[in-house]
Amino acid sequence: MNLRLLALAGVVAFTVALPLAVASAGPVADAGDPGRDGAAAAGTPGRDDKGTAAPVPTRSPRLLGLGLATAARCGPELSSPDGIEAQTCVLTQGEDTWARTYYRNATGDELSSVLTLMGPGGRTVQMNCAVGAEDDPGVCETPRERTDGDVGGYSAVAEFAERTAAGGPLLLRSGSNSGQWQGG
Repeated sequence: MNLRLLALAGVVAFTVALPLAVASAGPVADAGDPGRDGAAAAGTPGRDDKGTAAPVPTRSPRLLGLGLATAARCGPELSSPDGIEAQTCVLTQGEDTWARTYYRNATGDELSSVLTLMGPGGRTVQMNCAVGAEDDPGVCETPRERTDGDVGGYSAVAEFAERTAAGGPLLLRSGSNSGQWQGG
């Protein structure tokens, strides 16, 4: 009977120890992962098999094509009694800055939208966007421009209006007037 308890204890210990051993082993390097191949082969972090400094990768292969992190400064989510909802942001990634507005049009009519990115020194970039009559979420953004000066000097405004030949009345104005940047 004691032998049976001892065998059972051994199975429990093995069952608990195996996951811990696997978890402490760490991730296995992928073939072609420049951040691990050279360092693992030489046994010294940051060195190749000859002992010389390994090249530093310019981007992590583990980013899955997402690239550099993007910082966003967004204004509040707004909605109008007419049925348009929007939020406007200034985005910065690396050396580029641009504006983006997220919207939803529940008016049942096609609308027009003008998105304006305003930068330091009076620089502006405008984008005209057609907003379909569907009640699906949509996005409008300006082209990316090289950041000039402090990113805090950038702001964006999106204006939504009825789509008429003479220009319809303004339905909603959304801005990036929040002072907080969020990285992503």
